[in-house]
Amino acid sequence: MFGRKAMTWSVVVAAPRPPDGDLWGDTVFARDLVAALERAGQHAKVVFRGGAESQGRESDDVVVVLRGLRRVVPRRGNATWLLWVISHPELVEPDEPAQYDAVFAASTQWSRAGEFGVPVTPLLQATAPERFTPAAASPDTGPDLLFVGSTRGEYRPAVRAAVEAGIDVQVHGVGWEEFLPQERIAGEFLDPADLPAAYASAGVVLNDHWPDMAREGFLSNRLFDAAATGTRVLSDPAAGMDEVFGDVVRTAGDAEELVAILRADREVAFAGREERRELADRIAREHSFDARAAVLISRARELRGRRAEGTGAAKGGRSRG
Repeated sequence: MFGRKAMTWSVVVAAPRPPDGDLWGDTVFARDLVAALERAGQHAKVVFRGGAESQGRESDDVVVVLRGLRRVVPRRGNATWLLWVISHPELVEPDEPAQYDAVFAASTQWSRAGEFGVPVTPLLQATAPERFTPAAASPDTGPDLLFVGSTRGEYRPAVRAAVEAGIDVQVHGVGWEEFLPQERIAGEFLDPADLPAAYASAGVVLNDHWPDMAREGFLSNRLFDAAATGTRVLSDPAAGMDEVFGDVVRTAGDAEELVAILRADREVAFAGREERRELADRIAREHSFDARAAVLISRARELRGRRAEGTGAAKGGRSRG
């Protein structure tokens, strides 16, 4: 009976409040997770960094912290606290995971997972297949080569390789005026509502990772979104990618290989449309936010059930699970 009760959730992101926070990918991720939780009968909202450690969290049943750039210290009280490390795993401090009731990481390869003294459950990033679908647009009707993302303060290697090889790439994101002439920049911000069609219609979608995230298997959310539309995707390699995407998502280990793939016959260089559609269907089934929400709900019910039955941690402490 207890386990079926709808719970009140806060999904915490490191982003500032809108409008500035709307530019953060973590905000879009959090909103998709909230929508999935609500479809599952929960009550959920996004909490931005200003409210992450406020007294309001004590009235929640569950708080999910999407760990990116900022650490959040859980508040003692009613809430069950779940940590989901989705990016920047190198920033997680040694004593941080043990402060939570359960810990998840968006990698099956995280080398530090055994260092914290508490279990770390792999829970990869996800997509929203109700939006990211092959039906979002007709294939090969949009930009020939598309990259959506900020510069992160550097001339990102995938874009640089294409531009320096004379390959036209449509770029959306903040900071590109430092590296590209204005006519090469399609815009600073691509509305999330327009992103599925942009991916589905592109000839090829470029993807890359922070080096530490590639090494540690924290697969980019862009991979899941783009693959779910059935488009062609070209990425740098990352640990664990083959387990999820097989050989349908092409990888290039360096600039020379990336350019060679982009210049080759696409019918040869990339998987065919039928294979890409099969991958899109599998991503929708196995890697949706609904699937991720189901895992989080199950764990939260388990933990709160233990607490209600008095079988969790010692009185006054936090339950472990």
